[in-house]
Amino acid sequence: MNDLYNELQQKTKQLDAGVKLLRHNGTDLAQKEHDYKVRVATKVFELKEEGTPATLINLVIYGDREVAKLRLDRDIAEVVYNANQESINSIKLQLRLIQSQLDKEWGQAKNDWEKITKIGTRNCRNKI
Repeated sequence: MNDLYNELQQKTKQLDAGVKLLRHNGTDLAQKEHDYKVRVATKVFELKEEGTPATLINLVIYGDREVAKLRLDRDIAEVVYNANQESINSIKLQLRLIQSQLDKEWGQAKNDWEKITKIGTRNCRNKI
């Protein structure tokens, strides 16, 4: 039972660390999304100023190296964030399984104790 309790404590620490990492990764994702959108808007404005036809702006903008790099950075940050969320969900599931196992073992220990005390009580009555 101690092994399960220790594992429960370890998983709880992992969950805490995962949540802190999720906050960091979420902030990073938001910043990269911001940088990407600001650059897209700036580039659209620049292309309009240069007289690029509106129908071509959408094609040209996503071919721009800087915009493409910012979009890639944003997409990578999103993948890392989503992977972090999945890791947290996995740890939460593992915690529920460990807790369930602990509950079963404690329930069994309680049942065993009740049986012992009933037998002990009967033996004491028989001797009186």
